[in-house]
Amino acid sequence: MASINWSDTAPIVAFAGVFAGAIGLPVPAMPTLIVVGSTLVAARDPLLIIGTFIAALAGAFLGDAAWFLTGRRFGYRVLDGLCRISLSPDTCVRRASGFFEKRGVKLLLVSRFIPGLSLVAIPIAGAGDTRFSRFTLYDLLGAALWIVVGLSAGMLFYRQIDAVLSLLRQFGIGMFAVAAIGLALWIAFRYARRALLLARLRKSRISVDELARLLANEPGALIVDVRSAISRRDDPYVIPGSRLFDLATADQELATLPRHSALVIYCSCPNEVSAAKVAERLSKLGFSNVRPLTGGLGAWREAGGDVEAIALTT
Repeated sequence: MASINWSDTAPIVAFAGVFAGAIGLPVPAMPTLIVVGSTLVAARDPLLIIGTFIAALAGAFLGDAAWFLTGRRFGYRVLDGLCRISLSPDTCVRRASGFFEKRGVKLLLVSRFIPGLSLVAIPIAGAGDTRFSRFTLYDLLGAALWIVVGLSAGMLFYRQIDAVLSLLRQFGIGMFAVAAIGLALWIAFRYARRALLLARLRKSRISVDELARLLANEPGALIVDVRSAISRRDDPYVIPGSRLFDLATADQELATLPRHSALVIYCSCPNEVSAAKVAERLSKLGFSNVRPLTGGLGAWREAGGDVEAIALTT
């Protein structure tokens, strides 16, 4: 049986790995590019190198364009879905929103180098007023830079990578099984960390019905909206009487709130991890009665709770 020339498969592997990573599958796209780059050295074929680069770029853009159009179609609601499936905490969504607020679509030039950021920043770009042509320009530039770094690293350190691949071949499928188990354990760890955060604050959470009773008995209860500015622009309504805070700059403002008052924290993400993190931070600042709202603003609205419009500055 003829042996497989792995360099000949480089464009296919590069496309598949990068595309899978771009659409959010737990595939190590950058390590894939590095390994692919190491196989290109032996081929010594400039056309194969160029073809591999183009294939990887096509995979990156197709995956990104799918998320951009999803954001354009469904707006910021797509972020709720990312909150539900993301391995990163909900604060990854908030971080991307904050970065996009400051940098705009230019963020796509570097977003791939920050794990999880690209997956969130692209639908945000689609949900905003970013033109597809402008998105295409910065996405292709950012993806090209990222791909060049990955392939170049593989070509530069091909000897070390070849040694590792030789070791893997000696162990055969057993090492692939170890790699699969390792990936599964990593995913389980990320989900477990999220679950532990929510479990620590589950007893302190307040339901929509409990909040309604609290507001009826204590109209002056402090309700804190910790959504990002970009989320508020998409849904410019709050629970009546809410105070607005942005997690990126909120520490000093939050520290001014009365320590012994009941505080209810809510966000827009269905997993309310952002609200839980704020509650945790407030507890460290000395607040004794901090309660995240289960289900956030969406649960309040679905239960028929009143909302009021907020004035947003541009």
